[in-house]
Amino acid sequence: MDKEYKQYLLDNASECALFLKKNNDFPLDNPCEIACFGRGVRHTIKGGTGSGDVNCKFKTIEEALKEEGFEIISTPWLDGFDKEIEKKRKEFIESVRKEARKKHKLPLIYAIGKSLPGFDYTDSLDYNCDTAIYVLTRVCGEGCDRYDNPGDFRLTQSEINDIRYLNGKYQKFMLVLNTSVVIDLSDVKDVKNILLLSQLGEVTSETLAKILLGKANPSGKLTSTYAKKYPEIIDFGNMNDTYYNEGIYVGYRYFDLDNTNLLFPFGYGLSYSEFSFENTKVEKDNTLFKVFVDVKNVSEFKGKEVVEVYLSKPTKKLDNPIKELVAFSKTKALNGGESEIVEIKFDLKDFSSFDKTTSSYILESGDYYLLVGNSSDNVNVVSKIELDSDVCIKKVKSLNIDFDDFKANIERNYTYSGEYIFKLSKDDFIEEEISYELKTNINKNVLKLSDRELSYLTNGRYKEHFASPLGEASTLVSGAAGETTSKVKGYKPIALADGPAGLRLSPIFTYDRRGNVKPLGINNIINDILPFSGILKPIIKKMAYRKPKKKDKIYYQNTTAIPTATAISQSWNLDFAYNLGKIIAKEMEEYNVDIWLAPALNIKRSVFCGRNFEYYSEDPFISGVFSGSISRGVSDTNSKKYVTIKHYACNNQETNRYQSNSVVSERALRDIYLKGFEICIKMANPKAVMTSYNLLNGKHTSESYELVCDILRCEFGFRGIVMTDWLSYPKVKDKTLTHPHPDPVKIISSTTELIMPGDKKMAKAIFKRIKKDNNFKNVVISNVSRLIDYTDHLIK
Repeated sequence: MDKEYKQYLLDNASECALFLKKNNDFPLDNPCEIACFGRGVRHTIKGGTGSGDVNCKFKTIEEALKEEGFEIISTPWLDGFDKEIEKKRKEFIESVRKEARKKHKLPLIYAIGKSLPGFDYTDSLDYNCDTAIYVLTRVCGEGCDRYDNPGDFRLTQSEINDIRYLNGKYQKFMLVLNTSVVIDLSDVKDVKNILLLSQLGEVTSETLAKILLGKANPSGKLTSTYAKKYPEIIDFGNMNDTYYNEGIYVGYRYFDLDNTNLLFPFGYGLSYSEFSFENTKVEKDNTLFKVFVDVKNVSEFKGKEVVEVYLSKPTKKLDNPIKELVAFSKTKALNGGESEIVEIKFDLKDFSSFDKTTSSYILESGDYYLLVGNSSDNVNVVSKIELDSDVCIKKVKSLNIDFDDFKANIERNYTYSGEYIFKLSKDDFIEEEISYELKTNINKNVLKLSDRELSYLTNGRYKEHFASPLGEASTLVSGAAGETTSKVKGYKPIALADGPAGLRLSPIFTYDRRGNVKPLGINNIINDILPFSGILKPIIKKMAYRKPKKKDKIYYQNTTAIPTATAISQSWNLDFAYNLGKIIAKEMEEYNVDIWLAPALNIKRSVFCGRNFEYYSEDPFISGVFSGSISRGVSDTNSKKYVTIKHYACNNQETNRYQSNSVVSERALRDIYLKGFEICIKMANPKAVMTSYNLLNGKHTSESYELVCDILRCEFGFRGIVMTDWLSYPKVKDKTLTHPHPDPVKIISSTTELIMPGDKKMAKAIFKRIKKDNNFKNVVISNVSRLIDYTDHLIK
C-alpha cells in the first residue's frame, strides 16, 4: 500500500462515520485510561468476506488506541473474551459440519461465507476509570445471508445487558458500531453516544482513535433505514422463487408510509458540529432546477454537513412514494460561525416513473414539491412545480411481466404558497427516441477465426485447480479472479481482479518456470474454511499451501483496502468516491490488473442480504451516483483500466444465488432495481457489466436478450462488454431446486460477450452450435467483434 493512499484514507475516512446519538461527553481532551469491551476491540472488522475482501495488514482498535496514547485497563475482560471466542468457534465449526452432512453437502464448500455469530459472554465490567467504549461488530459475506437472530441482526442478551450497564456506570460511554450492515438497536436506543464507525478498510481502527480525540469529525449520513422491524410484505431468502411484493416501496419509501418501527431514518447522521439551513432559493432553467441553501456551522467544532433534496410527485394513475431523493451536496469543512451557499441541481425529466399501461416513462400532470433537509425525516417544502399535462419522457419495449405488487394509494399532505412556484408544460420536454437496432462493426480479423477459436473467445481461461473459483484463477496476476483466453493466436489474455473494497490479490507470489504467477502461502478464503474440512484438513492444507523454493524470487503485492461500499456512500461525498477510484486505477497500473470486478450496486431491499456491505444503498439514486463517481475516478486516471458494474440485476439474496428466481414487477424493476445502472452508465460510461447469477422472472439474467441488449445496450446506451458472474457447469445437480443452471448457448444469444471463467463443457457446447447453426455463428461473430473492439488496447 502506498503511504500517500493510506494518508488520504486517514484524512478522509471519518466522513463515512456518523453519530446516531450524541451528547457533549466527547471528544476527549487527551488520551486517558479507558475500559474497552466488545468483540470488535481485538477482532476489528475492516470489511466483508469473500470477493469483497482485500488481503492486507491492518491494526485492531486495541492497537490503534494504544498507539494514540490510551491506556486500556480492561485487559482481563478482553483476555476472557478471547478464550471464550476460541471455544465458541470450535462449537460453531462442528455445528456447520453437522448441518452440512445433514444436507448432504461438503462441509468445506458449505462453510463458504459463514462466520461465527455473536454470542453471550459475561464478565465483570467494573474498572476504575471514567471512560469506556463497547465495540459491537458484525461480519457477513458472499455466499451466505443473515438471520433475524441474536448475534446477527439482533443483539445477544449479554450485549444488551453490558451496553446498558456501561451506559449507566461510566461518566463517558460510547457504543461503537463496527459494522456495514443494519442491526436492531431498539434495545439500546437510549445509550447517550452511539457512533456508527462502519468498516473503513485498513484505517478503521485509527479513524476511531482520531474521532474519540476530536482529531477527526464524523460527517456521514445513513444510506439505509435503521428499524427494529421491517415490513412483513418483504419476501426473502426462498430457495426457488422470491417475490418482490413490496414493489417500489423499498427502504425509506416504505417507512414514509408507516414509521412505527423506525429507529433512525435514511439520510440521518450527527457530527460534533451543529448546522442551520437558511435563505433557501430555487431557480429554473427549462426542466433543470437549482436549489441554493445557505448552510452555517452554528457550533465551535469544524465540520461538514449534507444538504438533501427530495421530490414529491403527484399520485394519479401511478402510485408514487411520498418522496424520493433527487440530489444532494456536501459542504466544505466549515469553521464555527462560517457559512457556505450550497448549490444543488437536478433535471426533473430524470425522475419520471414507469407506466406499465403505456410502456412509457412519464411525468403526470399535477403539483411536484421540492423538499430540503438533512435527513428523509427532517425536510421542509421549499418549492412547487405545476405541470399542466402528462408528459412522455420515453417509450420503451414492454417486458410483459404479469406480476402485481404492493400499492400504497395515499394522499400527500404537502402545501406551498411561497415565491418559488414554477409552471411547466408538455412543450418544455423533448421525448427521447430509442432505437432497438444493435449495430456492431464486424471486425474483419474475426471473420478469419476458426469456429474453435470463436468458441474459445466466448469463454474465459478456466484454470483446472480446485482453488480457481476462490481467487487463484490467473496466470498473469497472482490472486486475480480470472483472465480471458490465451488459446487464440494474436490475442493476449487480460486479467480481472475482484473488489469492491480494493484489489483482492495474493500478497506474496513467485513465478513458475513457464513465467506464470504462482501464489505463495494460502488463499485467505481457503484458510477461512480449512477448519471445516475435518480429517481432510492436512490433505487440503498441503494442496493449498505453497512454499517457495530456494531459487524462487519472492514478489509482494500490498494493495489498499478502502472502505466498504456502504461506508463510502455514507460519506455523501462524490469527490471522496472519485478519489478512491483514482487509488484503484493507480494500483491496477502497478499490479497489471486490466479489469476491476467492481463496483457492485444492487439495491438493499432486505437487511438480511449477506452482501449488503458490498452495495451502496436502498436508494437507486445513491447507488447510481456513487458507483458512477468511483468508476469515473478509475477511467479518468487511466482510460485503459476498466471497472465492471455488477450484479445486473436483482441479485438481492445469497440463498441459492445460482438458481433463485427474483419475481419483480416491471415498474419496480425499472424504477428501483435498474435505475442505478442507468445512472452509472450515463454518468461514467463504464466499459464492462457483469450479469447476476439469479433468474429474473423465470429467465437467467445472463440469458435475457431483453435485459442485456434491449435495456442495457439500447435504452441505457451501454457501450462495452457484458460478462457473466463466475459460472461453470455444475458437477452435481440438486433435485430439490426448480430452476436450471444457465445455458451457454442462450447466454451468448443474449449478446453477452464473455462467459467467465467458463469451462471446457461450455466452450464445447458453443462450438457445436456454431458448427450446425449459421445464425448462431453470426451472433458469436458479432459478440467477438464487440469484445475485441472494446478491449483492443488490452488484448493485442
